[in-house]
Amino acid sequence: MKRKRLTQLFPFLLPVRRTQRKLFFYTKMYLDRNHYAKAKAPEFLPFCIYETKSKLLNENTGMDMKYQENKVFNLRLAAEPVNGLLIRPGETFSFWQRVRYAEKNERYKDGLCVVNDELVTVPGGGLCHLSNLLFWLFLHTPLTIVERHAHGIKDFPSPDEDEPDGVDATIHEGWLDLKVKNDTNLTFQIEISIDGPYIYGRIFMDQAKGYSYEAVNRDKSFFKKEGKTFERVSVCRQVIDNESKQVISENLLYTDVFEIGYPLPEGTAIAEEKEI
Repeated sequence: MKRKRLTQLFPFLLPVRRTQRKLFFYTKMYLDRNHYAKAKAPEFLPFCIYETKSKLLNENTGMDMKYQENKVFNLRLAAEPVNGLLIRPGETFSFWQRVRYAEKNERYKDGLCVVNDELVTVPGGGLCHLSNLLFWLFLHTPLTIVERHAHGIKDFPSPDEDEPDGVDATIHEGWLDLKVKNDTNLTFQIEISIDGPYIYGRIFMDQAKGYSYEAVNRDKSFFKKEGKTFERVSVCRQVIDNESKQVISENLLYTDVFEIGYPLPEGTAIAEEKEI
């Protein structure tokens, strides 16, 4: 039987624990000698190197759609401090450094969030939609990933069928962050906008290059372990020549393993149990 956390046994301690974790979390960043990106520019840099969009409302959650609408409200608040941000050479981007005070004027609404492996509603729920989008943008740049955490369980199918697997980045203030560092001599800039049913992301650069990046899935498979279904998928980064469109190189970035919390389509090949 899985051991319960102290805050599960004594829920009244949870606010104290959260405050304590946030204090340590931001104090550690203050002392870690990283120079965190904070500056914005009124105009965007001249070269857009990648752009993407993601459907905002997911009808596959099985929960009241009002929580999806609340998520969109939360995303608008969180996107404001990120939109237009510059990541200069030597700087580090931290999701929570930027979004920490996003609700100073308006409070987050209740959205969906996974807490203690359960899908629940909490204020600010749904911000992972923004961290996922940002991580997908960063995968198409030479930025170095410093910190990224995968979701342990995928509770429902993605709203976009063509969305790649294993490229998510969960965040939890005080516990989990998304960080990338600019180890290049280039300056990057983020654009986030919400229009209609989609959230859009673009990333710009101050210099034109003769190549681009693409993130692709490899070796996707499903298997069972202790009666649960898991997916294993590798994520690789390709460098592509812009003129010839030929792949110059391909490198494995990481391999993700996560639980599937919904029924897979009939006929999906699922291997016998194996070690994770």
